[in-house]
Amino acid sequence: MSLPTSPHARAKRRIATLMDEVEILKQDKATKQRKTTYYVSQGRAIRRMVVLYTPVEDLIAENDRRCEHTDGDATIDQDRLQRGYIELTKALAWFHEKLASLEHEESEEMLRKLKRGADAARGDDTGTLKELVASWLNNDCRPTPLIRADDKHHRGFVSDASGKLLCPAEWQWDDPVIRAGIRDRTAAFIVSENSWPLFMYQDYEVDVNNLERGLMKSKLLIMAFKAIFTSPSSANEIDGEGDGADIIENHRRAQRQSDQAKVKTCVRFALSNVTSWRTVDGDFDYQIYWNNIVDFFEDAPGPAARVRVNELLEWWTRKVFGKNHRQDLTPDVVSRMSVSTLAAQRQGREDAVFDSD
Repeated sequence: MSLPTSPHARAKRRIATLMDEVEILKQDKATKQRKTTYYVSQGRAIRRMVVLYTPVEDLIAENDRRCEHTDGDATIDQDRLQRGYIELTKALAWFHEKLASLEHEESEEMLRKLKRGADAARGDDTGTLKELVASWLNNDCRPTPLIRADDKHHRGFVSDASGKLLCPAEWQWDDPVIRAGIRDRTAAFIVSENSWPLFMYQDYEVDVNNLERGLMKSKLLIMAFKAIFTSPSSANEIDGEGDGADIIENHRRAQRQSDQAKVKTCVRFALSNVTSWRTVDGDFDYQIYWNNIVDFFEDAPGPAARVRVNELLEWWTRKVFGKNHRQDLTPDVVSRMSVSTLAAQRQGREDAVFDSD
């Protein structure tokens, strides 16, 4: 049994119900889009500040393994993975708790979006350095012909300018026998990740009796770091010791070993004639090269080497971001400065007027 109603009224109610459903779908879509945008933008930090190659899933798996097996010994590779997970939770402070709160399917979706952002950032950075490194080499080395910003085929060991910077520190690029051996890829001159390239040294000079001297201090590395982490225009301002802007956060950034390793790996790629991102270039393995750089900072053989590493990181902080003396601004020092002095003078005048009344 039913009470009769107007067909027109029923149609209006159905339309209103459908419109409500459409609005809910729109809101759900907008919420999903906001989440996607957020995760993708957050993911851009991963390849810049955490790991350049390792999947985030591997970092998570290692942290889970350690939670389940607290007494087991860890391998070098496992220690690297765990350091990567710790760096990930520093770069994305929300990540650890968020991961624990999601269902498996939701966490997989989140990781896919983070990876999209991570890979996009790496592509942007390598593209930026591809053009900038060509310009820097043309200005500093004046190669003939000049290196084209849009073409990598004439870089690498084909060009004397980039070839010298890619040459292993233990060899002399100016020696025609060595140069020919490298270019012909003979067994006597294998260029691999087991050698520090010359571009990593200050003034591109090596002390074979002290290979640590000047390592990680080249002009090219500083310019690349600033181009990626501050702005491309700031890369030209490398004389002196920076401008001190946002020194607290920038100090943390300069101290991150993963940032350092990322820059050096990308510079090596920009100097090479490889046209697309890959892990292995001939005999050179970029992932092991990355590990070598991170290990240099994180696995110092003793306290003396750790002091030198800390001094190197402090040098980078000053060189890229400038000096800062805020810790010297004690209350006594501040009390003698013009803002405090003026406040005291104004209060003194007010007190004088009050006393005169």
